[in-house]
Amino acid sequence: MPGRTWTPPDPYDLRRSLLVLRRGPYDPAFRAEGDRAVWRATRTPQGPATLRLVAGADIEATAWGPGADWLLDRLPALLGAEDDPDAFVPRHRLVAEALRRHRGVRLIRTGLVLESLIPSILEQRVTTEDAYRSWRRLLKWFGEPAPGPGAGLGMFVMPDPGTFARIPSWDWHRAGVDGKRSAAVVRAVRVARRMEEAAAMALPEALARLQAVPGIGPWTAAETLQRATGAPDAVTVGDLHLPRIVGYALGGEDGADDARMLELLAPYAGQRYRATRLVLLTGVAPARRAPRQRHANIARL
Repeated sequence: MPGRTWTPPDPYDLRRSLLVLRRGPYDPAFRAEGDRAVWRATRTPQGPATLRLVAGADIEATAWGPGADWLLDRLPALLGAEDDPDAFVPRHRLVAEALRRHRGVRLIRTGLVLESLIPSILEQRVTTEDAYRSWRRLLKWFGEPAPGPGAGLGMFVMPDPGTFARIPSWDWHRAGVDGKRSAAVVRAVRVARRMEEAAAMALPEALARLQAVPGIGPWTAAETLQRATGAPDAVTVGDLHLPRIVGYALGGEDGADDARMLELLAPYAGQRYRATRLVLLTGVAPARRAPRQRHANIARL
């Protein structure tokens, strides 16, 4: 049961910094205990591991499992030590206020691509609730209990690439994943080593590496690299809601598309992901114009 400590900058918000890793409120790989402690179950190059982080003057980290040392050796990067929030200059009053209120939020870096890529693929073209349900089912059916006390908390480590590749079509269907998304996952895990190499690449090369796999587009690649590399300019395009939110927050207009969103974000070149993250933290958004989107339950078809 190895442990490590890291002294964060002041201020530092552990929960909000890591919350981007949670795939829904019942994610079997992530658990938060208020603002004080975070648990995560993950699959490292050295094997599965459970990590517990406790906030204080120092961040106290404890890890269990074959991948424990790998996780602890990379603890500062995970928590945002390599992030440089001082490089960000707010250009809008709303963004400046969000930065002031959330100064402790850092862009984290897991160094792991597949653990963010696979759930991002699952989130393509469906509601987030449906994607979260599929992720939860796949981890519980094909993953393994998290090492150490994580198992007692009901946590699971995601399946390894070989297991994902062997999931039968009917089990993908039972999990609520259609053929296009399951095929994209299988194509990605078959070149798992090449996907993981993207964590050490510059952003343009990393985006190109991920998008070389059919079924992985700009939206999925950006969502993955935001978490795996903490790239501050990995702006999400192709999202159903983000352009409207950014257009409303930064331009006071409704109905913005990707092109308009990128125009509004142009003053933040090099920091566009951070800018959108701050916008989302404000909670400012246009009123919904239609009822919440509903999708058929694929598992029941």
